[in-house]
Amino acid sequence: MSSIPEYNGTTDRADNGWATTGVHNLNIFYDTGNMAWITVSSALVLLMIPGVGFFYSGLARRKSALELLLLSMLSVGVVSFQWFFWGYSLTFSRTGNSFFGALDQFGLMKTMGQDVGGIPDILFALYQGMFASITPALAIGAVADRGRILPALVFIFIWTTVVYDPIAYWTWNANGWLYNLPSYDFAGGGPVHIASGTCALAYSLMLGQRTGYNKNHGLPYRPHNVTNVVLGTVFLWVGWFGFNGGSALGMNLQAIFACYITNLSAALGGLTWVLLDYRLEKKWSTIGFCSGAISGLVGITPAAGFVPAYGAVVIGIVSGICCNFATKLKFLIGVDDALDIFAVHGIGGMVGNILTGIFGASWIAGLSGVEREPIGWVDGNFIQLGYQIAGSLACFSWTFVLTCIILFLMNLVPGLSLRATPAEEEMGMDDCQLGEFAYDYVELTRHVADSASLADAAPVASSQTSTDRPKETV
Repeated sequence: MSSIPEYNGTTDRADNGWATTGVHNLNIFYDTGNMAWITVSSALVLLMIPGVGFFYSGLARRKSALELLLLSMLSVGVVSFQWFFWGYSLTFSRTGNSFFGALDQFGLMKTMGQDVGGIPDILFALYQGMFASITPALAIGAVADRGRILPALVFIFIWTTVVYDPIAYWTWNANGWLYNLPSYDFAGGGPVHIASGTCALAYSLMLGQRTGYNKNHGLPYRPHNVTNVVLGTVFLWVGWFGFNGGSALGMNLQAIFACYITNLSAALGGLTWVLLDYRLEKKWSTIGFCSGAISGLVGITPAAGFVPAYGAVVIGIVSGICCNFATKLKFLIGVDDALDIFAVHGIGGMVGNILTGIFGASWIAGLSGVEREPIGWVDGNFIQLGYQIAGSLACFSWTFVLTCIILFLMNLVPGLSLRATPAEEEMGMDDCQLGEFAYDYVELTRHVADSASLADAAPVASSQTSTDRPKETV
């Protein structure tokens, strides 16, 4: 038998010391069903990212639709490299203090077969990398109609490093201060949703209001493609089964129950929002149902592995109500959050975090097979609500302050000005930033306009030519 390599991804507790006894096949330490489920869940979360793009694209104006789709995909590209480079190490390194991770696993060094919650750490890195990728994709919709792409890409890399990674470290790393408080967050109410929603609020503030924006009514346009909004909602709803169910890190009863109440909360959130809109307009709103479903999904995210089914019903309804009314906040504070990202993700994440402190039950958390301490009020743990609020406020404060600082400094760098010029805004981001369009209609109308301009100019040019021609002498 050949000797064991000095390092094959298994040293330093990677296989509980079995490498020294002649074990070559690392797969024997892991359940293939668990690994298959987390691999599929990673793919489901990846599918959510174009879902975000379609959702935002449909809500925006036609002339800026493609930019939002592109930015959602560019987020995957930028963060996938950042996660490999140092993001995973900064978030899940085994050393570090209560606030920041270390670079022990820089470039995914020593990341292959070590156990993380029952799966190998390379699979855990893949799964968590999808979470890191979708978070800035959720936030970057703030650039709608006025933000440039190059500074947005630079921002995604920096923001993931100094905002997302530390918050995820606090929340999910065993050394993190929120983890040890404890502030419970099953799948990302704080690191993903509060952070992305607050980032969108700060980005919108730093960009300024869109041209023609009215502080009482916003801009007078409707979402240009409701079909895209529905398509994006479907992608997100399906992907959320991997987002929440996969956070159990195994194919067990906790994962199955998390999937069930995820769907339940989304359904109640959608129904609640559409009924709230109906009371005003006496119309059944497709946009309203889709927005409500997303708010229900956001609200259940931190709670999915902790609350019973009746808790999911309450979370879905309360998330739908709070997020619906929160869409009016932008008018009160004068921030042009064009796609209501803070209202849905920021407020929805806070609602879910807080209600986890009320409805969190140890017997639900114990479905993973690990006995848990009392979690929320239903277990008689009344102090937990304070911990959940503290976690939410910490995520909001860190994100808002750091995002504003990053954007302020970037805007001082030549070539990284955040906002397009007024002429470019009027032209549309798709035309000035991409030179491509989501629809042939946009390019067709431009060609028709150009042709009309040429046709109008032709008689003038002909007249000038005949007038300016020198007379022939007899």
